[in-house]
Amino acid sequence: MLITREWAMPNHNTFSIKPIKQLIERNLIEGLWLDPFSRNSPFKDITVTNDLSTDFEADYHLEALDFLKRFASDSVDGVLFDPPYSPRQISECYKNVGRAVHMKDTQSSFYTERKQEVARLVKKGGIVISFGWNSGGIGKTLGFEIIEIMLVAHGGAHNDTIVTVERKL
Repeated sequence: MLITREWAMPNHNTFSIKPIKQLIERNLIEGLWLDPFSRNSPFKDITVTNDLSTDFEADYHLEALDFLKRFASDSVDGVLFDPPYSPRQISECYKNVGRAVHMKDTQSSFYTERKQEVARLVKKGGIVISFGWNSGGIGKTLGFEIIEIMLVAHGGAHNDTIVTVERKL
């Protein structure tokens, strides 16, 4: 497993952060890739994109779980998994599109359900690149092995971004 530490200024557009963009570029494999939380992704041309907000250009504007359920099991080569990192961020995203926020939306099941769908979709040997404030990724219990972790320090009072690259066994 490769572990690296980089430094970069914080940016709401995660994939525009130089070391993160480079990590994604070197881990992209041929085939069908999904981005269920695409925002302003520079990878729109090589992924099927989804963003809850219609303020962002995307192929779909669905809740991420509904987007993921549209695809058949073992049909996807890779996923860029960059969900809101905290219950507060989930709440802000939902409120920004006029959607009511329920207790279930801000519990850990929010992440569990979406990770289970990602695990269902990804083919054996496929790649998932996850982003957040922890290195949990999709996880060993769902059949993935970590091949790389990158810690991107943003300095000051900003939380680090942790990027986990995993392969489905």
